[in-house]
Amino acid sequence: MSTNRTFTMIKPDGVQNGHIGAILNHITQAGFTIIAMKYTRLTTERAGEFYAVHSARPFYNDLVKYMSSGPIVAVILEKENAVEDFRNVIGATDPTKAEKGTIRNLYAKSIEANAVHGSDSDENAAIEGNFFFSMLERF
Repeated sequence: MSTNRTFTMIKPDGVQNGHIGAILNHITQAGFTIIAMKYTRLTTERAGEFYAVHSARPFYNDLVKYMSSGPIVAVILEKENAVEDFRNVIGATDPTKAEKGTIRNLYAKSIEANAVHGSDSDENAAIEGNFFFSMLERF
């Protein structure tokens, strides 16, 4: 059963390249409502915690270094069938394979610097949203 909320994060490259407004506009034009949003920066430790699921993978250390290299924007979104619909809006992880008009097609530079993170399941959306937003901060 799908939920109506998902989590996204505008990654350091998206922030550094000045794409926050364009990406958020793209998201809201796709019918999503922004429920919570935070501009912040991950420490190496927090980036490591967030991506702990990948800790055994060869790219883990580079990913942690990249994700702690600059500010990010963490966002909880709401829409019917949120996770699946958002995955379609952002496009493939590799921007060269992302469908035309998707966020990654428009704003990503590489597989690593791919502009946004998007939760891949309802369960991970809840876990990832809770990582950045406490119950006190939620609407």
